[in-house]
Amino acid sequence: MRGWLPAGGGLRDEDWARRHRLLTLLLAVVVIALTAFGYAVNGLDSAWLLTVSLILPCVVGAVLLRPRRLPSIFVATGLTVACAGFVAMSGGLTESHFSFFIAIAALSLYRDWTPFCVFLVGTTLHHAVFGALISDRTYDHHSAMAHPWVWALLHGVAVLAAAAFQVVAWRLTEAEERRAQDSLAASQAQLSVAFDETPVPMAMVAPDGRLLRVNTAFRNWLGLPERLPPGYALGDLPVTPEGHERGALMRELMSAPGATTMVTQAYRRHDDGSLIWVETHSNGLRDRTGRVQSVFVHCLDVTRQQEHEAALRRQVRQDSLTGLLSRSAFEVDLVEVLGASDGPVSVLYLDVDRFKAINDGSGHSTGDNVLRALAERLELTVPRGSVIARLGGDEFVVAHPGSLETGLDIGRAVLASLAEPLQVAAGRLQLAVSIGLAVAHRPEQAEQAVLAADTAMYAAKRAGGNRLEIFNDEMRVAVQQRITAESRLRQALDGDRMATLPVWFQPIVSPATGLIVGAEALVRMWTTGGELLAPGHFIATAEETGLVVPLGEHVLASALRHLYRWRHDLGYVSVNVSPRQLSEPDFVPMLARLLAASGLDDPSRLVLEITETALLSNSVDLRDRLHAIKTLGVRIALDDFGTGYSSLTWLQSVPADIVKLDRSFVAGLAHDTRKASIISAVLWLARSLNMSVVAEGVEDLADWESLRAADCPAIQGYFFSRPLAADDFHDLLTSTRRVSVEAA
Repeated sequence: MRGWLPAGGGLRDEDWARRHRLLTLLLAVVVIALTAFGYAVNGLDSAWLLTVSLILPCVVGAVLLRPRRLPSIFVATGLTVACAGFVAMSGGLTESHFSFFIAIAALSLYRDWTPFCVFLVGTTLHHAVFGALISDRTYDHHSAMAHPWVWALLHGVAVLAAAAFQVVAWRLTEAEERRAQDSLAASQAQLSVAFDETPVPMAMVAPDGRLLRVNTAFRNWLGLPERLPPGYALGDLPVTPEGHERGALMRELMSAPGATTMVTQAYRRHDDGSLIWVETHSNGLRDRTGRVQSVFVHCLDVTRQQEHEAALRRQVRQDSLTGLLSRSAFEVDLVEVLGASDGPVSVLYLDVDRFKAINDGSGHSTGDNVLRALAERLELTVPRGSVIARLGGDEFVVAHPGSLETGLDIGRAVLASLAEPLQVAAGRLQLAVSIGLAVAHRPEQAEQAVLAADTAMYAAKRAGGNRLEIFNDEMRVAVQQRITAESRLRQALDGDRMATLPVWFQPIVSPATGLIVGAEALVRMWTTGGELLAPGHFIATAEETGLVVPLGEHVLASALRHLYRWRHDLGYVSVNVSPRQLSEPDFVPMLARLLAASGLDDPSRLVLEITETALLSNSVDLRDRLHAIKTLGVRIALDDFGTGYSSLTWLQSVPADIVKLDRSFVAGLAHDTRKASIISAVLWLARSLNMSVVAEGVEDLADWESLRAADCPAIQGYFFSRPLAADDFHDLLTSTRRVSVEAA
């Protein structure tokens, strides 16, 4: 039976106190209600006086007494008296007995057997004793007055039945609470295991910053004792915030609008003084009103990650060879300097003169040592507060707030400092630099200022090097032209290249027969305004920007496509190849791919023209690259022969098939015996080396006749034809073939 009955109790102190205050207030309200009822019905008679006199001590006892049981007994007694008094004051009215049922329901809020039983016993005694002594004040019908104990028993059973349902509800509630408590206990046990055993430092923090609970990993991480002193708070942890005040973390966690927050901050440990970075993840536990009750945090030591990211940032900002700023960092810092400066900022662009000779002659390691020594010399020479960077290769840049005169002083100081040889591992090395100077006034001029200084530097280099040039209006026009050319070229490459970058052809003719034996492919460019531009307007820009790589591939593909079209009428097509193209690692594979796609049976019908200056300036191993090209079956022509430093040497070392005499040797040949002698010598040398010769720039009949008399195999120039569009060249090729056939 005990197992079926509720155990009673089980309420938390605050819950019991809340219910007790409600019932005590109800008892006090009953006094007021009885007074109003008595005044309205019978007047404040003796029944009212006795009832109120007995209830008021119960109210006082309920308010003052402690702990739970006595106050609840006083409330139960008070309600019993109130119900009995109400019955007496109403003259035993049957409906007034309903108050006992209300009271028994109210007392079940205590969930305690003592007040419950007190009320049941009191109710039964009231109906029996008062029914026998003053039956007219207890019942309102004759049967009850005649047999008060019977009706007392009936009323008691009715009240007990009502109480039984309260007991059932009470028992069911206890069972549900027990299951909920068991579930909560299991969850808390799981949480405790997860909280205490996890290797991640965790803590529960009160809104005032007190540590409510920490796990083992947290204690081990910060060297805390097993038991924390009472009131131990975040501010007592053995770490000091770096860059933010103590308590800022808790304020941020408390003010975070979301449920989950992540904060990364630096702290200085007290035990060893090391700097640690902590990533704090938090979950705020809030009540129904949204107030934070506690904050659950777990901490990740991300010191290594932060150090790694800092190292990566340094790598991005620093040049790995010299330790100066990198290009990207300089671009950012220059904008910041311009934004912070009230006046102009001078930008100096430096390039080492003849640095390639150092690399080729002494090796790249010596070249690297030279660049390091130059960086150190620059740091010692330029004023404090200057922004210094290595842009790449042997190019450096310096920015300093100040006028043009300030920039001139810095540039002259650099030139003067380099009069003293640099000390490198290989010994003392004399170095010279070319410097360009430009001035910027606003952040949006940063990129233009660097470009302008670069342009001025190239002017200094063209003037002989080891000097400083100031960017001027003439250079500005050149820069603007270069920017325009780059923009046009990019637009053309992004469009339909066959339409925007048509390939024209200039005939190469045999002076002996007058027949077209070959053609040189020369690219043109249509602008958006409908203007057709010759290569001189954009090739230099293509070289500088690297756009010559996709442009050159387009020209090669187009030339091979037309050569296949004219394969029965044209011997070969020659295509100019720039130094930048040759230096590309995938140039030879790209050439092989285009040849395979062209459908040509004989790759020797493609000739690649390479200038002597390209051979001199290119740093890649050209000999291997040229031999790889020759392996494909493609022929090589040495273009602009005679304009280089050692033309005869190149004839011997480069695997060329064709020599193209520069126009400077051809122009006026008929009237210059020295030129005639040189050309005769070159023709003889080429024949002895099994090479063919093409004379470029033939523009008049006399030169044509002289070359034919010298037995030059082929000529090219305006005398025969200017470069022609593909369709026009096709017509010319067809007509010359037809004339040749008719003549035969």
